[in-house]
Amino acid sequence: MRQIFICVVLALWAGLGMAQKPRVVIPTGSTGGVFFFYGQAVAKLLSESGVADATAQQTGGSYDNLLLLRDRTDPGANTYYCALTTTDAALVTYNGSEPRFKDRKADNQRILFYMYPSLIHIVTTEQSGIKVLQDLKGKRVSTGQPGSSTENLALLVLQGAGVEPSSFAKRERLPAAESAQALGEGTIDAYFWVGGVPTSSVVDVGQTLARSGKRLRLVPVTANSTTAQLLLKRFPGILSTGTVPKSVYNTLNDTPALFTGNVFVCPKEMPDELAYGITKAVFNGLQTLQTATAAARDTTLEASAKLYNAKTLIPFHPGALRYLKEVGAIK
Repeated sequence: MRQIFICVVLALWAGLGMAQKPRVVIPTGSTGGVFFFYGQAVAKLLSESGVADATAQQTGGSYDNLLLLRDRTDPGANTYYCALTTTDAALVTYNGSEPRFKDRKADNQRILFYMYPSLIHIVTTEQSGIKVLQDLKGKRVSTGQPGSSTENLALLVLQGAGVEPSSFAKRERLPAAESAQALGEGTIDAYFWVGGVPTSSVVDVGQTLARSGKRLRLVPVTANSTTAQLLLKRFPGILSTGTVPKSVYNTLNDTPALFTGNVFVCPKEMPDELAYGITKAVFNGLQTLQTATAAARDTTLEASAKLYNAKTLIPFHPGALRYLKEVGAIK
């Protein structure tokens, strides 16, 4: 009888283990940035759809997220870390050209879908006297959180413009919300931020400035400038040029600018069925996602198909491809 009891208990345990949902952790970004809200919304979608037991985790952004995907994924424990990342960060961590990934690449990342484009924001005020990038010399500037995609791109933009951070009157390295707060309080003159349009913290600081009689300004980067050409050459097919309409942040004029993309990536070790389920849940829940964050308006089947057809270095996950083929987005 005792042996029968033990066998029954073991069978129940085994059954519970088989029925246990996979755990998906979604590292996001700093508060005030679009990653933070987007990741929370996706985690909620996945949990409510029953695809996985999903949670969002606040981080410093793309590079932190890709480190977690690489190092914390544990198929044996049915736990998978899926990263929100800019396309430039995904590329340099996949091929190992980012120093932190030189000895161990994050080449187990696989794309599930394209999220939205991110603007390389260079935020200041009309009253600062900063009209072009070279005017940042002698000013108090935040270049973004240490080791973040924002900081890396900020330093490349400054390099293209011939501006050394050592030429600043003061250099800060603040996350999105803290940079916006500092600009609103007048403790910095400008800051860099790479994020979706609109980013809530940029909208908020624009409103704060308006209450004190000031006006937000985005420093322009024109398509034919040395800065733009340097970055476009370094990240072919990854970065692009465009224009930010003045209505987005209530600026005086439309602003020529640089953009990078954002993708949702999961580890190649993730089972195809789970990757398929995540992709399907996101596209079935687009209306909910777009309600949570305006940037999700660019999360479309067409955008993911375009990225796939561009044949980027980073592969798509087979589970995601199955879904995209099923709905006719790709052949």
